[in-house]
Amino acid sequence: MLATPKSPVMSHELRVPRAVTTPLRRRINVGDGLFRGVTALFALAILVVLFSIFLVLIWESADSITTFGWGFLSGSTWDPVFKQFGAWPFIYGTLVSSLLALLQAVPLSVGTAVFLSELSSSWLCSPVSFLVELLATIPSVVYGLWGVFVLVPFVRTYVEPALGATLGFLPFFQGPAYGVGMLTASMVLAVMIVPYITSVTHEVLRAVPADQREAALALGATKWEMIRIAVLPYGRTGIIGAVMLGLGRAIGETMAVTMVIGNRSDVSLSLFAPANTMASVIANEFSEATYDLYVHALIEIGLVLLLVTVVINVLARLLVWSVAAPGGRRD
Repeated sequence: MLATPKSPVMSHELRVPRAVTTPLRRRINVGDGLFRGVTALFALAILVVLFSIFLVLIWESADSITTFGWGFLSGSTWDPVFKQFGAWPFIYGTLVSSLLALLQAVPLSVGTAVFLSELSSSWLCSPVSFLVELLATIPSVVYGLWGVFVLVPFVRTYVEPALGATLGFLPFFQGPAYGVGMLTASMVLAVMIVPYITSVTHEVLRAVPADQREAALALGATKWEMIRIAVLPYGRTGIIGAVMLGLGRAIGETMAVTMVIGNRSDVSLSLFAPANTMASVIANEFSEATYDLYVHALIEIGLVLLLVTVVINVLARLLVWSVAAPGGRRD
């Protein structure tokens, strides 16, 4: 069959003139480049803010850094009268209170998220999820007031005497029951970070494909076995990220901890003893600093707090990457 030759008129009608497409393509490229440049400026602004915070803290704490050197991190004496400053009691209090808060909050948060995503009825899931998320909107000073008027008397009257009577042979549960101290501060922090861990974990578990659940149930697994074998391992990376988000929230908390921790610059193994954190000492003493070295020492504590937060977030990112890597463990 012979091919029909194309008509010059039809060929001319189908061909789009180059003079028309070139300006249009240029306008599109200019718009894409402009959008790319604007978004790059936004990303660069975030980096500029972060580096400016570091630079300001280093500059304002230069006097303390040159005066005390690395001994500032390991020193245990905080005496403004004799101009002796060491940050170790506050570093210790920050890390211990945050880790204790995680020990209390993670089982409660993950258990709540599992219940909401796997076990609860539809009519119950929505209101409970709303109430959990509502906890994240409560100001920290309100948590502090609740801790002072409710949690401190309860801990002093019931919790600490019971722990001292049963576990008093351990150095962690020895000493008088003050009510205010490391244990109470960790309990307040645990309540404050529960909504963050729960919300993120709930969303992670909801994102697990239904095929995972159906495959486990088809093989004869019970509801609990399905959750343990198919759901939790699949969402392990997201759960770790949620826990690290809660840890970052606990490390930086100020007002609620300041109101219930006792504010004593001392390192003690007893969880009943009053303590201090980096954030609480800045909140308590910054307005009372009467000379430059005192102010610079407090600013250096803020610098240490920022560095600790950055290090923990970097370690958390590396942990998530190692778990999510193709060669990571999945069992």
